[in-house]
Amino acid sequence: MIPSEVQKFRTLYLSQEVSKYYLGLGHLVFTSTICILVVGYSISQIHNVSWLEFLTVPITFLYANIAEYFGHKGPMHHKRKFLSLIFKRHTMQHHRYFTDNAMECDSFMDYKMILFPPILILFFFGFFALPVGVLLYVTLSKNVGFLFVATAIGYFLNYEWLHLAYHQKEDSWVYSIPFLRALRKHHLKHHDPAIMARSNFNITYPICDTIFRTKV
Repeated sequence: MIPSEVQKFRTLYLSQEVSKYYLGLGHLVFTSTICILVVGYSISQIHNVSWLEFLTVPITFLYANIAEYFGHKGPMHHKRKFLSLIFKRHTMQHHRYFTDNAMECDSFMDYKMILFPPILILFFFGFFALPVGVLLYVTLSKNVGFLFVATAIGYFLNYEWLHLAYHQKEDSWVYSIPFLRALRKHHLKHHDPAIMARSNFNITYPICDTIFRTKV
């Protein structure tokens, strides 16, 4: 059973913030399609990769994990000037919509409160992945540039898929995927209002939570 205060907030949010024309499944398909196309194109441009160039993949992966950690630990949970909308959407809305005792989606409409808005995909690609990829392309090599873009966008999509999976019903088929139930447990603890601002900030893999000892 969903607690009455959570259900009340969900009903209010859906009526005020979500258009009746919103398609949660369409949102997921759009995000997935754009990211897969970018990753696929980037991989198609990579040829004869040296082992040194291939180091771009783990380095980018770790960088993304660090960015995820500090972005979540920082402006998502602590109000910052010029970033108040991020705090509002995450702490004031997402964490009221989903709590540790009300983690599951009721319908595709709930995807609005889990997936990043489509505009942020364009922002992430246009103002982060593409410029850095071009810089690496010019200063290091074509392979390094495209490996960075493929890994960065792939990580973003992995983030979206995992986060969405954590909010599925307990008997969902997704939990047959190895390690997914353990990752969900890590995120579930973060949704405890008593510890959400100080623990379990990695949404994907708790690498930084382990390093900085914020994993519970």
